[in-house]
Amino acid sequence: MYAIIVADGKQFRVSQGDTIRCDSVNSEVGSEIAFEHVILASAGGAHVTVGSPHVEGARVLGTVLRQAKDKKILVFKYKPKKRVRKLVGHRQRFAEVRIDKIEFPS
Repeated sequence: MYAIIVADGKQFRVSQGDTIRCDSVNSEVGSEIAFEHVILASAGGAHVTVGSPHVEGARVLGTVLRQAKDKKILVFKYKPKKRVRKLVGHRQRFAEVRIDKIEFPS
């Protein structure tokens, strides 16, 4: 049993018990979160439901495990022969979500 969900413009293949790392969400640690945009759902075997654009009535429930910042990414911009050098760094925020349940339409 698995599903493909869209979270913040990225697609994730999830099944029950998986942990995904998506962009930061507006929820407290330990709270429930629901992913409503399910584009493919499979109950196992040969039965696969493909959405157009998403599967009606399907949703994925998860729990926010932690919210943190990733490693620092350095961006260096350089223009030769012009004495232009710019070094910028940033740390992307993320949330780890444990998938608890996949609900299919009735």
